[in-house]
Amino acid sequence: MKDIVLKTDNLSKSFSSGGVMQHVLKNISLKLYRGDFTVIMGASGAGKSTLLYALSGMDTPSIGKITFGDRVISEMNQDELAIFRRDHCGFVFQQIYLMDGMSVMDNVLSAGLLVHRNKKALAARAEELFASVGISKETQKKFPAQISGGEAQRAGIVRGLINSPEILFADEPTGALNSKTGLDVLDMLTKFNEQGQSMVMVTHDMRSARRGNRILYLKDGVILGECDLGKYVHGDRARHEKLSAFLEEMGW
Repeated sequence: MKDIVLKTDNLSKSFSSGGVMQHVLKNISLKLYRGDFTVIMGASGAGKSTLLYALSGMDTPSIGKITFGDRVISEMNQDELAIFRRDHCGFVFQQIYLMDGMSVMDNVLSAGLLVHRNKKALAARAEELFASVGISKETQKKFPAQISGGEAQRAGIVRGLINSPEILFADEPTGALNSKTGLDVLDMLTKFNEQGQSMVMVTHDMRSARRGNRILYLKDGVILGECDLGKYVHGDRARHEKLSAFLEEMGW
């Protein structure tokens, strides 16, 4: 039986807009399992990113409970959440947030040094991760403005993994990339998941969604259904057809 790494109980998120209360998430109860590649899909406005931010402690629920391991993060204050995210979560976003005035390597080390005191050991881990995503030592010395979007996103993945997070959260990680570069990024995420890294990814893209083993479909703030795709196998036509049938059933 898989270990539960995160669970929610009756998670809801609401906010007021123009004097009207908007209910973005509605009584969501779910369990995320260690080692899974969970994908959150749904139409625009369904609440996908809001759910991702709540699960990762980037946002707080209006109602409900979020338990991450043995920690109830929905009861933490903002300072406690910041420390928790730093120590236990990794993030990859559609927009690549690298500091312009720092080299690619220093962008990664700056995130790692918030947690680790041994800079030598941290640099060795960064080098290992950079090698695994195909970023050369020469590129590591460059500034973000000097590298391509694909290289920047790969560096973003390294930064997200530098502290060995319990879950890597990805919000449309290929959304700003061309088809070939996006495929390279998906291959990297798949590789890390195969090595045991737990992941939660929001995407509109069916090609990206096929990389997950578990698909959650969100509609109007509730999980309308889910699909178990099993382990990813490149070129598995049956996998594509199963996901297509599921999404059609969901009204995607």
